[in-house]
Amino acid sequence: MAREGLATRLYRGEVSYDFIGRRRRWYAASLLLLLISILSIAIRGLHPSIDFKGGDVFQFPRNSHSLQDVRTAMAAVGVTPEVAQITGSGSASRFRVETKSLPQSKNAPGGDVVGNVENQLVSALGITKSDIDVQSVGSTWGSQITKKAVTGLIVFLIAVTIYMSFRFEWKMALSAIVALLHDLLITAGIYSLVGFEVSPSTVIALLTILGYSLYDTVVVFDKVRENTMGIIGGSRMTYSQAANLAVNQTLVRSINTSIIALLPVVGLLVIGAGLLGAGSLKDLALALMIGLASGAYSSIFIATPLVCDAKEREPAFKALARRVAARQAKDGSAVTTKAAAPTWGGQQSATVPTATAVLDEAGDEPAPAKPTTPAAGPRPGSRPGGQQRRGGRGGRPGGRSNKRKRR
Repeated sequence: MAREGLATRLYRGEVSYDFIGRRRRWYAASLLLLLISILSIAIRGLHPSIDFKGGDVFQFPRNSHSLQDVRTAMAAVGVTPEVAQITGSGSASRFRVETKSLPQSKNAPGGDVVGNVENQLVSALGITKSDIDVQSVGSTWGSQITKKAVTGLIVFLIAVTIYMSFRFEWKMALSAIVALLHDLLITAGIYSLVGFEVSPSTVIALLTILGYSLYDTVVVFDKVRENTMGIIGGSRMTYSQAANLAVNQTLVRSINTSIIALLPVVGLLVIGAGLLGAGSLKDLALALMIGLASGAYSSIFIATPLVCDAKEREPAFKALARRVAARQAKDGSAVTTKAAAPTWGGQQSATVPTATAVLDEAGDEPAPAKPTTPAAGPRPGSRPGGQQRRGGRGGRPGGRSNKRKRR
C-alpha cells in the first residue's frame, strides 16, 4: 500500500503543527515587523514617484555613456537629477532622468532651463536634440489617484466587514480587517526600507493584494466554522483545537496557492524589471510579491489566532475548555484517536485533535451500544443440525410413549 501524502495526513489530523498554541510567537514576530515598518515610514518616509509630486522627465538614447556622464552634463547647467536610471537593454537602452519642475520660458526666472539641459546633453553625449523626449508631469493627476485609492480602500473595508459579519460573524470580520491592515503596513514599510518609488502601479498592486489576502483568510475561516459547528455541546476539544485542525487541513492548499501566485510575480520582478528595465513593472511586481507573501502569512498566523483569542473569552467556550480539561485529566491523555498526533520533527502533540473527533463533536458522547441477548443453545432432544425430533416425549414416530402400562 502506497504511503499517504502529507496533505492527506494533515487533513486527517494524523500529523499536525500547533499553530494556535504558539500564537504568541507569531504575534511577537508581527509586532516586530510592524514596529520596523512604522519607524521606517516615520523616519525615512515613502518616496513618491514623479506622478505624485510632479516634475520633468528626460528620455534619450544611451549612446554608450554611463549615468555618471549624464549627471555631470546636467550639473554643468545647475540641474541635479532626482532619479536617473537605464531602461531597456542592448541597442534599445535609454536613459530616463527625472528632475523637479524646470522653467521652459526665456522670460521665466533663470531662463529656459529645459532648453539649456537639452543643449548640454547634445554636446556632452553626442546625440541630437530630436532624440531627447521631454515630458512635464503635474502633481494634480497623482493627487487625484491617491484620493480615489483611499476612497476605494475605505469602501472595500466597509464592504468586507459587512459581508464577513453576515457570512461568518463580526469577530471573524474584525480579525480579517486586522490581517489586511497588517499586510498593508508591512508592504509600505518594506517599500520605505528598500527605497523604491511609490507609483500608481504600486497603488494598483496594494489594492490587488487586499483581495488575495482576504481570499486566503476566508478559505481558512470557512474550515474553522465547519470544524467548530456544534462544538459547544461536546467535550472532545476546545475552540482553539478545532481551529488549529482547520489551519492544518488548509495549510497545503494555502502554500500551493501562494507559490503558484508568486511565480509569475517573481518573473515580472526579475525579467521585467531586472533584465528589461521596465520601471513600472518593478513597482507593480515588488508590491505584489510582498503582499502575496504577507497575506499567506497573516491568514494562518494572525487572523485565525485572533479569532481564537476572541472566541475563547466567551462563557460558553470557557465552559467547554473546562469540560475538555476535565475529560483529558480523567482519560489521562489528550483527545486523539488512540495516540497523540505526531507533529513535525517526530514529537507528539497532546493538544491537536483528529478529524474524527471533529466529526463526532456535534453530539456529545456517542450513545452506548445496546446489550445483545446471547444466542439460545439447542433445546433438549434436538438433533445436531438444529432440527427437532418429531413425535412425542419418547421421540418415537406417532407420538407413542415408551412408558409401560401399569397392570
